[in-house]
Amino acid sequence: MAVLVTGAAGFIGAATSRALLERGDEVVGVDNLNDYYCPSLKQARLNNLQRQFGNRFRFERLDFADAAALKVFADSVQFDCIVHLGAQAGVRYSLDHPEAYVRSNLVGHCNMLELARHRRVRHMVYASSSSVYGGNKSLPFRVEDRVDHPLSLYAATKKADELMSESYANLYRVPLTGLRFFTVYGPWGRPDMAMWIFTRAIYAGEPIPLFNGGEMRRDFTYIDDVVRGLVSCLDSAPIDDGEVKAGGSTGPHALYNIGNSRSEDLMRVVELLEQETGKKALLDPQPMQIGDVPETFADISAIEHDHGFRPATSIDEGVPRFVKWYREYHAL
Repeated sequence: MAVLVTGAAGFIGAATSRALLERGDEVVGVDNLNDYYCPSLKQARLNNLQRQFGNRFRFERLDFADAAALKVFADSVQFDCIVHLGAQAGVRYSLDHPEAYVRSNLVGHCNMLELARHRRVRHMVYASSSSVYGGNKSLPFRVEDRVDHPLSLYAATKKADELMSESYANLYRVPLTGLRFFTVYGPWGRPDMAMWIFTRAIYAGEPIPLFNGGEMRRDFTYIDDVVRGLVSCLDSAPIDDGEVKAGGSTGPHALYNIGNSRSEDLMRVVELLEQETGKKALLDPQPMQIGDVPETFADISAIEHDHGFRPATSIDEGVPRFVKWYREYHAL
């Protein structure tokens, strides 16, 4: 099978590409390699894939929000399915750069839906986010919950992606699956995420910013678990049978949470990082960041029922793996 992966230089995109290549698929990866975070990290992920898999991994630097450029490129390649992970990520960045989210997450997502429609792909799996739950007070978050009150523009764009996808599934019967990711971490992770920020600060002897005074809980989900769930979903497109799917659609469109299904105290993560680095963390309590939420917690019963997904990695295992990789990557 040949798979088009957008955001292939990103954290989840590169890990997903690797998993697909390791099982024998061919991957066509695209990414615009923007400077939201250090492009050298993105290039390093790509270099690893190209070294190990050679011509079975084809990469093109491309902005999928450019419809004309996307069409020209897509006309030159063959693919059966799409894994659409490319997006402008980050809650806090959306406060100052709303235009980046409109272009990538709205225009870009619509372009990918059009591509899936006209190429009649077997299935398109796309990235949503736990951020769509906004200020939801009911825990754990369920895919059946109303998500009409986003707390950030980033969350609003991800909800809009789900709505656009629902319309394409109903209008054109395009098989689609949206995945609401919960705080993904692990080796090759993103520098704008807490695990990296905290680890860097500890090694540098700098204070760790703790929003809401550290009174935060997150459903930390290890990258290998996320990829396993994503690939399982990719292999089983929603059936166009008129039955209600996870998330409520009667079209060929399903929505799932991918999380560890455990809400962990942020200070427990700090403790694990202190143990692995052998250094004491300096703490900088700060007010709650606008657009953020104090707790996330995934109900994964839908994806467990439909795809047999069960996370296997606790933070007690995952945090040490990340720190080990971080030391190797930075030659510490």
